Amino acid sequence: MSVEHVYELGELKARAPKLFGVRTGTRLDEMFFKVEIEDGRPVKRPLGGVPYLSVINVTGIPDTGKSLLAEQFAVTQASMGYPVLFVTVESPANFLYTAIKQRCEALGLDFGEVEKNMIVVDASEDPSMREDLTALFGALEYAIRKKNTKNMVIDSVTGLYEHAEVKARMIVRRIYNFAKKFRQTTLLVSQKRSSQASETAEAAGGLAVAHIVDGTIVLDKQLIATRWDENTYGLPIGSVLR
Repeated sequence: MSVEHVYELGELKARAPKLFGVRTGTRLDEMFFKVEIEDGRPVKRPLGGVPYLSVINVTGIPDTGKSLLAEQFAVTQASMGYPVLFVTVESPANFLYTAIKQRCEALGLDFGEVEKNMIVVDASEDPSMREDLTALFGALEYAIRKKNTKNMVIDSVTGLYEHAEVKARMIVRRIYNFAKKFRQTTLLVSQKRSSQASETAEAAGGLAVAHIVDGTIVLDKQLIATRWDENTYGLPIGSVLR
C-alpha cells in the first residue's frame, strides 16, 4: 500500500496556490470572481482574469474566435513581462508569427516585448509530437525551463487526438496534470464536431475535455437574419454576432 500521496488537510496549506486573476486582455476578465467575507457578509470580488494556475478549455464551432482569444491572452501576458509557451498543433509556426504580430499592432502592444517573452513549440509539422505525448512533453518541458514560462496555450488540443477520439480523456488528463505539475496557467483550444450543439461545452472527444479541465468557455456566433434579431442585438440584418 502506497501512502506517499496521503495528506492531512493542514499539510497542504503551504502548497496551496493563491487565488487571483491572470489577464486575458478581453472582457472575460470581468467574468471570474471570488467571494470574501466583509463585515460578516459574503461579497463578490472580481479576479480580473482567469484563475491563476487554472486549465481552461475554449471551445466552439468554426469562426467564433477561439484562436483569436488564445492569441490575445498570449500577447497580453507576454507584453506584461510574463513568459508564454505557445503550442501550435495545426498552423505552422511561421504563420503564427504573422498572426501574433498583427494582434500586437491591433491592440497597440509592444511586439518587441512579446517576442522576448514568448516561446513556440511547433507540433504541426512533427507527427511524432502529435502522436506521442512523451515526445511532446519533452519539448514542452524544455521550453518551460528555458524561458521560465508562466502561461501555456495549446491550439488546438483536438489535433492531438483527431484520429483517436476514444483516447481524448486520457490525453487531456495527461496534459492537465502536466500543466499543474509545471504551474502553467493554461488555455486549451478545442473544436466541435458538426453534430454537437454550438452552445454546449461538448467538443470533439465528447465531454471528456470539459469534465477534466477547471472550466470551459464556449464561443458561438449568431447570424442576424430577422427583424427580431436586429432589434434584440442592435445589429443590421446580415451581420454576424460573435
